[in-house]
Amino acid sequence: MQKEALTPKREPMSKIRRAYFGRLAARCLIFAAAVVLYIVKPEYFDVLYGNAFFSAFSPLHIVWVIWVIDMVQQLIPAKEHIPLGSQKHFRQRFQPILEKISYRAIKEHAVSTAKSAYMVMLIWGALIFVISVLYHFGVLSAPIVFLISTAFYVCDLICVLIWCPFRLIMKNRCCTTCRIFNWDHLMMFTPMLLLGSFFSSSLLLLAFVVWLVWELCTILHPERFWEKTNQALQCASCTDKLCTQYCRKLRK
Repeated sequence: MQKEALTPKREPMSKIRRAYFGRLAARCLIFAAAVVLYIVKPEYFDVLYGNAFFSAFSPLHIVWVIWVIDMVQQLIPAKEHIPLGSQKHFRQRFQPILEKISYRAIKEHAVSTAKSAYMVMLIWGALIFVISVLYHFGVLSAPIVFLISTAFYVCDLICVLIWCPFRLIMKNRCCTTCRIFNWDHLMMFTPMLLLGSFFSSSLLLLAFVVWLVWELCTILHPERFWEKTNQALQCASCTDKLCTQYCRKLRK
């Protein structure tokens, strides 16, 4: 009985974290299915070329729709099913702190996090450059580029749920406070810039819109992105609990 009393209770997994594990499993299945299709039905990848998107149905159309829906959700304010980290730029999710923080402090924080964010962009750009060179010399084909983007689609949720290498640069506490949370789709689809088709261009255009809305909000409303000015971002207010491995460290 004493041992049971001394053993700390494990906190129940939040609804959003459970949902995200389900989404991660779904993304893994999509990636696995894409690899199988590439092996047994390579003609399905013809949709990646030019305007072939409108020529015939392919399972890749389903993936395209899923990706479009994901991005549209990032453009619409919501209080359920979507984590605060992705929605903190909206006024509806902002909870101002009563204590006054100087504009200078807010500006300094915004500049500091912007520098880290664009360091990530430079590193990501270097990776895309390598992919571009390989594609230019024929080492990579259009279907392989699609598979790379689909692998990034899986890695996106691995970063959220398990471990994120970008935290080493960003120094953010968790995904809720992450400065680049809504950069995910733009980073995912950047390799498809090489394809120049309707399939790739439409995804990239919408991903750019999501990114642009996010970046404009960081400039116009930097107070929404800092836990010292937005109470909703503080650990005490957190209901998402997506990054529980980081939360546990903070409690020690």
